[in-house]
Amino acid sequence: MFTIMSATQDTFKSYMNIDLLAGKVEKKVGAVDSDVTGIVGVAGDRVGYIIFATDKKTAQCVAKELLMVDEADDECIRDAVGELANNIAGVFKTKYHEQYGSVALGLPLVVSGQLRAISEPPDLNEGTSINVQCKGVTIPFTTANGAINIKVMVYM
Repeated sequence: MFTIMSATQDTFKSYMNIDLLAGKVEKKVGAVDSDVTGIVGVAGDRVGYIIFATDKKTAQCVAKELLMVDEADDECIRDAVGELANNIAGVFKTKYHEQYGSVALGLPLVVSGQLRAISEPPDLNEGTSINVQCKGVTIPFTTANGAINIKVMVYM
């Protein structure tokens, strides 16, 4: 939990000079209201996923800052979310390896839609959803002014 929290804060600080504040950690990965989600698989001594989820407004803000562009279209947003998920996972891998052992990462997958825990039946009226395992932790992050709101989840 503290490793992924630190990895997320370090990534935002080093790549965009943005200080993130961590919120209350939830000891589950449940339904998350998000417009865009980056997922990176983790393998090795432990297996799981690192999931980066946010709304479109935050994704646009982060994409503009990370990619240094005036406007962020859908392609820029996908690139930025994938890059952030990958970098958070990379920092996590480095810190996790030091403490717990071997870790390998997959390529980032960027998708749109709401995350829903597998234990919940899909609501066919809500449109597209992504099913994820419901064991893990969810850490909400925001900036002091509330301009950026993200959730980072770890299932391992």
